[in-house]
Amino acid sequence: MPERLFLRLPDDPPCAPGTTVPASTLRGFALPAPLRSVVTHVTAYEERFAPGAEVVERVIPDGASRVLVLLQGGAAAVHVAGASVSPVVLSMRGHMHGLSIMLEPGASMALWGVPADELAGRTVPWSDLSPRARRDLPEQLAAAADDTTRVGVILAALCAMHRPVDLGSRQWVAHAAGRLQAHAGGISVRALAAELGLSERRLQQLFAAQIGLAPSAWRRLQRLHGTLRLLRMTQTPQWAQIALEHGYYDQSHMINEFRVLCGLTPPQFLRRVVSDSSNTAGEPAD
Repeated sequence: MPERLFLRLPDDPPCAPGTTVPASTLRGFALPAPLRSVVTHVTAYEERFAPGAEVVERVIPDGASRVLVLLQGGAAAVHVAGASVSPVVLSMRGHMHGLSIMLEPGASMALWGVPADELAGRTVPWSDLSPRARRDLPEQLAAAADDTTRVGVILAALCAMHRPVDLGSRQWVAHAAGRLQAHAGGISVRALAAELGLSERRLQQLFAAQIGLAPSAWRRLQRLHGTLRLLRMTQTPQWAQIALEHGYYDQSHMINEFRVLCGLTPPQFLRRVVSDSSNTAGEPAD
């Protein structure tokens, strides 16, 4: 059965380099200013597969929470998916249609008043989190004429639910997360906590509430993402050198991390991209 990759890092377009999903199936939407502190981006997807055909899609983790809308048979199902460091493998067949709303760190508290770690690794029905006045969102989305209208409906609901939150905690976590993204291979969680004047335990609590992941898990993802960005630019990767430059102990450590976070080794990942996408060139040797 054919397998393809979906990968989208921060600041990527909907069809990012390394993604082997057809670009024509993805569409991004602009965000209203009031929601930019809680929503990263909104993407609609729609694809029709030939009768009897099935494609497996491997989604590389990015550590974000999402609101997911599945449109099928004239109905809409809405769920909230918490942060995760595991790849997701989807079976694609028939008519696949829906929306994905990627959320910013802190959005869980701002939208539902729930710490992000309560949702981590889980997919929860919209009705379990939303106020009573917003529980008819699935019906509204199903009745909408097109994806542009649906995006307007769901963003309006999120805007109405947006509540004041502890900005201080969000700012601490945003700064800490940015530091780990920029220096994933060169700074420990303990050193970062000391740099911020926080205890390591307090930093872990803030990450759990705002992002849903431990700082060490976020750091692992950022190290992986930095490696994936580099693989977009190289035709003949030197795996041992890449491992050391991105903060892995050695090449074996990098391979193990890829297996856990992607379900593939680095050469397998790059071969998959090369075989299915013109965005990346060059095939490594095992």
